[in-house]
Amino acid sequence: MQRRDFLKQVAAWSAGAALSAPIFRLGPAALGGTLDSSSILSVAKGQDYEALVGMVLKPLGGMGAFVKKGDKVVVKPNMGWDRKPELAANTHPLVIKATVRAALDAGASQVLVFDHCCNDARACYAHSGIQEAVRSIGDQRATCELLDNRKWMPVQIARGKKVKQWTLYKDAVEADCYINVPIAKHHGLAKLTLGMKNAMGVMGGNRGQIHQSIGQSLADINTVLPIKLTIIDATRILLRGGPTGGNPADVKVLDTLIASADPVAADAYATTLFGMEPRQISSTVAAFEMGMGQMDLSKVKIVSA
Repeated sequence: MQRRDFLKQVAAWSAGAALSAPIFRLGPAALGGTLDSSSILSVAKGQDYEALVGMVLKPLGGMGAFVKKGDKVVVKPNMGWDRKPELAANTHPLVIKATVRAALDAGASQVLVFDHCCNDARACYAHSGIQEAVRSIGDQRATCELLDNRKWMPVQIARGKKVKQWTLYKDAVEADCYINVPIAKHHGLAKLTLGMKNAMGVMGGNRGQIHQSIGQSLADINTVLPIKLTIIDATRILLRGGPTGGNPADVKVLDTLIASADPVAADAYATTLFGMEPRQISSTVAAFEMGMGQMDLSKVKIVSA
């Protein structure tokens, strides 16, 4: 089944013309991650965070390598906590602003920014600085709006090992291009919150249920998302107290961005910023074993932008 067939099922279900949940059957070669030693990962450092986005994307061919003219794009931050940017609980607003602007410049017809927040959504959108950052672009094609409860839909996950069906946000699964922009931070249960973990922001239902097998469950959910690019925000990372944070002493400023079309390689590299190894993160291991990307960094071409 090609992605267009899956989207036809989504449209039919949304219109009430289909009773069963859409089934996602795409194989690993269509998931956005590369499957061999050709994986490329870009790392850029600098204090101008908006300029840093362009820098980190340049070795990958720029945003135009991922966003095509007319694409409906989702830029998915971590925006789940009622925290200000300096506390490193959410993706930095300037990183999101520059990513959205780059997608628009590449010809996107629409760029949607959203998250299923853990704290009060209005407070998260405001205090994270992300909503205002998107508005400041001044382009009607770019929006950062609260979730619409009418857009939750069941999706069958044919390749899932632990999760066979879940309620997901329609705009996420039907996007032409999904750009995953998580912050790198500590997490009490998962050890780290990186790209795979950021999928919880498009999940409905009782998200706490996946904690029993969190690594495999997150990998399963990620097979449904049309992720073409992962940009990990390590401009400042949360070393302790995650995922909520709140203590400035737990934050370390690195002024770093990581970008790759390979979501597994991106998470694997970000793990090393915490003095850990990729194999210590269960979602990275599960995604690698499912063929979603490369976990062995010795087989990844790492470019300093």
